[in-house]
Formats: sequence, C-alpha cells, structure tokens
Amino acid sequence: MSKIPKILIVDDDPDIIEILRYNLSLAGYEVKAASNGKEAIKKAKIFIPEIILLDVMMPEMDGIEACRLIREIPSLKNSRIIFLSARNEDYTQLSAFDAGADDYISKPVKPKILLKKISSIFKRIHKKDNKIQLIDLGEIKIDRNKYLVFINKNEIQLPKKEFELFFLLASKPGNVFSRDEIMNKVWGSDVIVGDRTIDVHIRKLREKIGDLYFKTVKGIGYKFNQY
Repeated sequence: MSKIPKILIVDDDPDIIEILRYNLSLAGYEVKAASNGKEAIKKAKIFIPEIILLDVMMPEMDGIEACRLIREIPSLKNSRIIFLSARNEDYTQLSAFDAGADDYISKPVKPKILLKKISSIFKRIHKKDNKIQLIDLGEIKIDRNKYLVFINKNEIQLPKKEFELFFLLASKPGNVFSRDEIMNKVWGSDVIVGDRTIDVHIRKLREKIGDLYFKTVKGIGYKFNQY
C-alpha cells in the first residue's frame, strides 16, 4: 500500500481549518491542524508532514517565526511550507521566503486551486529521486539529499531556498540562468513573489559563499563562476 501524503494546517481561524481539512481529506490526504506556531512545531515533530499550510498572523507565535524554527528541525527539512495569508505586502512575502517558505498564497483561498498546487508539489517530490543529488566542484561540494554545502571541507548551513538557488546555479558552472528560469525552477511556475526575491537571495549567497562566485548578467539573470 502506498503512503498517504500528510498535510498540517496551521491557522487560528477554525472556519478556515474546517474548510481546508474537509477538502484535503476528501482528496485523500491525511490532515492534522494547529491553531498557532508553537502548537504547529510540536505537532509537526510527531506528524512529519510533507506539506505545512501556514498562516502569518497568529497568537503565541506567528507563522514567520514558526517557519524559521521548523527549518532548523532536521526531520522536517523536506517538508514544503506554503503560507496562506491575507497579508499581501511585498515585505511580508519576502520575510516568509527568507524564513524558508516554498510558496505564498493570498487569502481568500480557493480550495480547487490549492488542491491543484498541492498535487503539483507531490508530483515534483516524486520526481526528485531522478535528479542529480551531489555536485562536486573540488573545493565546493553540495549534497542535495542532506541539504549541506561544504567549502574546503567547512560546512555551511543555508536556508532551503538559498540552497536550491545555489544548487541550480552550481549545477551548470558558466551557464547563464534567466530570472524566469530561476523563478520557475526554484520557486515554481505558479508562485508569485516580489521582483526583489531573487536579488535578495543572491546577495545572501554572496555574503556566505563568496562574491566572486556569482556573476550578474545584466538584463538576463545570473551565473555561477567556478575558480
């Protein structure tokens, strides 16, 4: 028997939880719920969901802080985190992605669209095993299975989206990746984020990995230089 995909809903509005739980359960997913960030972390450690649907504004601990803490838990490193929020400001979305979010969907949420997005995520999860999982560039080694980066044998920790952006660029040194290609491969074609999202992540990679490795190709995108 195949494993039933697990989803954790985190929201302080019981009506939203009930609507999402009903539609997701009907679609065949195993669903649990939490009403705030602290409860979400406790349940996620036990439940180990493939997907976490997370609100931003909640009592006790907001979604941004909960996301950041979840990303520090090894057993949850592969969980996809989708924010569902009525807050549409660019800075809120950027904060969510900086904390480790995989997607950001504005409320009110349309169940059919959400189900389609979730179905697409699970398809990408199943395809992941066919992708390259290890990049060895001599002084730089990137292990996708463990989400680890080593530079001259020194381990560097990166948030999930920074890691995936680095992995993409380093997979083809010298190749220019357009901004659209980066957005589609790292964030997904159905994700809408602010224009500065890629630039912010590149800036952070330059700070952590080294400025010379990342080249801006004006009007096109970015490439990784191997030295």
